[in-house]
Amino acid sequence: MDENTCFPPMDENTCFPPDSDLDLSFTSCTSTTTTTTATDRTFASSSARSSLTLSFNESRLSTTSTSVAAPFQSLHRRSHRKLDPHWSAIKTASTLSSDGSLHLRHLKLLRHLGTGNLGRVFLCRLRDNDHSNFALKVVDRDSLTSKKLSHIQTEAEILSMLDHPFLPTLYARLEVSHYTCLLIDYCPNGDLHSLLRKQPGYRLPIESVRFFAAEVLVALEYLHALGVVYRDLKPENVLLRDDGHIMLSDFDLCFKADVVPTLQSRRVGGATRSRSCGCFVYRQPEEEMVVSEFVAEPTTAFSRSCVGTHEYLAPELVTGNGHGNGVDWWAFGVFVYELLYGTTPFKGGSKEATLRNIASTKGVRFHVAEGEEDLGMAKAKDLIERLLVKDQRRRLGCAKGATDIKRHPFFNGMKWPLIRTYKPPEVRGLVVKKAKSHVSHMNGASSFPKRRRWMWKGLKNFMRKSLGSKRNLVDSNHNYYCYSNISSKIMKSS
Repeated sequence: MDENTCFPPMDENTCFPPDSDLDLSFTSCTSTTTTTTATDRTFASSSARSSLTLSFNESRLSTTSTSVAAPFQSLHRRSHRKLDPHWSAIKTASTLSSDGSLHLRHLKLLRHLGTGNLGRVFLCRLRDNDHSNFALKVVDRDSLTSKKLSHIQTEAEILSMLDHPFLPTLYARLEVSHYTCLLIDYCPNGDLHSLLRKQPGYRLPIESVRFFAAEVLVALEYLHALGVVYRDLKPENVLLRDDGHIMLSDFDLCFKADVVPTLQSRRVGGATRSRSCGCFVYRQPEEEMVVSEFVAEPTTAFSRSCVGTHEYLAPELVTGNGHGNGVDWWAFGVFVYELLYGTTPFKGGSKEATLRNIASTKGVRFHVAEGEEDLGMAKAKDLIERLLVKDQRRRLGCAKGATDIKRHPFFNGMKWPLIRTYKPPEVRGLVVKKAKSHVSHMNGASSFPKRRRWMWKGLKNFMRKSLGSKRNLVDSNHNYYCYSNISSKIMKSS
C-alpha cells in the first residue's frame, strides 16, 4: 500500500468531530533495519489516517480492546491514584457518552511530542477538560518486525500491571486495524537527559543526584518485586512530572521472571555507646532490635538477548553469556555516575571501544576535579564501585535487590516511606508545580510549623518509651506502597 494512501472514511460516530484541534495522521514506520540495541529512536512518516475507539483498561491486565468500556468501578483499585483527577476526567467523559465508552472523539490532540523506537507520542487532552493532559503512544504494527511486535506486546502487558507513583499509569489501551494506542501519563518537564544538558558540565549537585537516584531505586524495586527486569535504564527514560518527581518510561525491552517475596529478619544494635554526664564518661549498651526486611528480587531471572543502550550494558550482557537481574543494578551504577560526572564511566571513542572497556577487567575510574572531593562524594564513589562490579555474583543488589542498596551510607537520612512527599531539588530548567507541603530529603523535616513538629516528636518519644524495648521493628527501608498485593499476585501466577 502506498504510504500516502488514506483509509476510507468510517462511520461518523467514530470519526473526528469537525472542531478537532489537530488533523490526526498516524504515521507508519517504513524502515525495516534491526539492531541488537535500542539506541535508534527514529521513524519515517506517512499520512495514513485511521478512526479509532478507545476502551478502558479493565483489571489492568487486558490484552485486547473493544469499543465497549468496562464499568468504571473496576478500573481502579489502588490507593495512590484514588483521587487522581485524570481518572475523574475519564469517568466524566465516559458517563456523558451515549454508549458509556470513551471514543477518540472525546480526545483532542494538541501536538506531536516525539518519536521512539516503536512509535510516535502525542500530547492529547479530553474535550471540555483543559486540566487533564495525557500522552498517547501510537504504534503501527504493520511497520514492525516480529521481534518489535513482541516488544510492544511486552510493554503493554507490563504497563497494565503497574500502580506506582514513579511509574506510568495505563489509562486505556486500544487495538484497532493495525494500530496499537496506549493512553498514559504526560510529563511536562521532559526527561532527565535534557535536564542534564542544561547544567554546567552536564552534572547535578550531589543532593540532587541523591534525590533522583533514590526515586529511580524505589521504582526499580517495585518492578523487581513484580518479577520485571527493566534493562533500559538511562536518563533519557527518566521523565520528570510537573511536580518534579520522576517517572520511568519505555518498557519494551523488559522481560519477566519468577520471584518469591520473603520477609527476612536481622539483628541490629547491641553495641555500647559512650555517654558523658558532666565530667564523667560512661558506656551504655544499646538496645538490640530485630529488624524485618521485605525482599522480592528475581534472582533466577535469565536471558540471552542483547538489548539496551551500549553505554549502559552490563559486562555479562556484552559477552552474551546470559544475564539476569544484575543488569539493572549495573545500569543504576552507571546512571548515578553520569548524574555526578556528566559522562558514563566506560565511554570510549566509538561504540566498539565502549563495549571493549565494559568487557575488560579494568575497574571504574572517576573524573574528579581538584578540591571537589568531600564526604558525600566519597560515599557516592563507594556506592558506584559496589554497583559496577563486573562479577555479577558480587555486585551490590544482585542478592537482596534494593534492600541492600538502601542501606548504603550514600542514602543515609533518606526517609523511604516519605519519599514521594520530598521537595524536588532546585535545578536549572526544572519547573516544579507548587504543592501544599513537602518534606526535605536532607533530614526529613517538613514545612509544618516548628511547634507542631515538636508536638509530634514528643508524642513519638512517649510512644517509644511506653512500648518498651522488646519488640519486633520493621526497618525504615520498607516502602510505602503495599507489598501484600504484589505477593499475592506473584504467588497466584507461580
